[in-house]
Parts: sequence; C-alpha cells; structure tokens
Amino acid sequence: MRIYLLTGLAICLLMSCGEAEPRKPVKVKSGSFMKTSVERNKDLLSQEEARIRAIIAKDSLNTYLSSASGSWYRYLVKNEQDDYLPQPDDLVYLTYDMMTLDNDTLYSHDEVGTVLYRVDKQELFPGLRHSVKLLKQGESAIFLYPSSQGYGYIGDKNKIGPNVPLKIQLTILDIEKQNDSI
Repeated sequence: MRIYLLTGLAICLLMSCGEAEPRKPVKVKSGSFMKTSVERNKDLLSQEEARIRAIIAKDSLNTYLSSASGSWYRYLVKNEQDDYLPQPDDLVYLTYDMMTLDNDTLYSHDEVGTVLYRVDKQELFPGLRHSVKLLKQGESAIFLYPSSQGYGYIGDKNKIGPNVPLKIQLTILDIEKQNDSI
C-alpha cells in the first residue's frame, strides 16, 4: 500500500513539473485612449482653424496667405528688391510681438528683445521656426497659428496657457548668410 502511495505521489510530482503557463491579462487594452486623444486634437484643430478663418474673413482689407506648415500670414512690410530667403545655418536677427487671437499681448518685442536665431539649428516654437523662412530681410508680417503650431497642449508654463492659438507680428531685421547658402 505504501508503494502505491509513493508511486502516486511521484507521478503527481512529475506531472506538476511541466512548463509554466503565462498568465493572461485581466483586461485587454484596446487603444481607445489614443483614438479619443486623436479625435479630440482633430476637433480642437478644426475649431481653431475656423476661428482663424473668421478673423481673416473680417479683415477684408488685407490679403492673407497660407503656409505649408499650417499658419496664415499677411505682410505689413514687403521687400520687393531682395529675393533671398533664410536658409539653414543662416543667422537671422528678428523681433516679434506675441498675442492671442483677441490681440491680448503675451510678450512684446520690448520684453523679447532682438533675437539672434540660427535657422533650423535652435529651438523656437514650430510656427515661428517655419515663419522665419518665409520672410526676407526687412520684411514684417502678421502670422496666425493654431495652438499645434504654437506651444501646444502644454503652453510655455508662464504666460501662454494650454491650447492657445497665437498671433505673431514678426520682423526680420537682418540675415547673415552662411558661405554654404550663398
């Protein structure tokens, strides 16, 4: 009897030494958070673009251009003599005033001062990085950006809150061409 008991116990031990089966997750992730986030951002962008289009429609005296990066702009001062646009590695001296779409000043050119910017090599918010390459020396323009081209859903953690569309008056004071771009 003892032999049967020991044999049965040995068989049970050998059977329980099989491979470990991985546990299945309790909840399967569906990716719905990402889908919801994408939809929310698309809705926000379309609302901001509609607001910008309404501003442009009210300003019938001026002609606005749209840029490939998703901003709209109109010239205040246009330089017809020069045809050189800033290229990567050029040094650009610029000033800007930053406002909300309701014309509330966030940062004035007095606060910001003259900015020395190396094209495509330094950090500016995305809309301004692209806008610098649209203006020639001596030109000035007003740019309208949806928040995705500004400081996005974080803001600048100072004066610009999350998801704030921006209006920038940008002036290119000087462009120092690099030898490669001449």
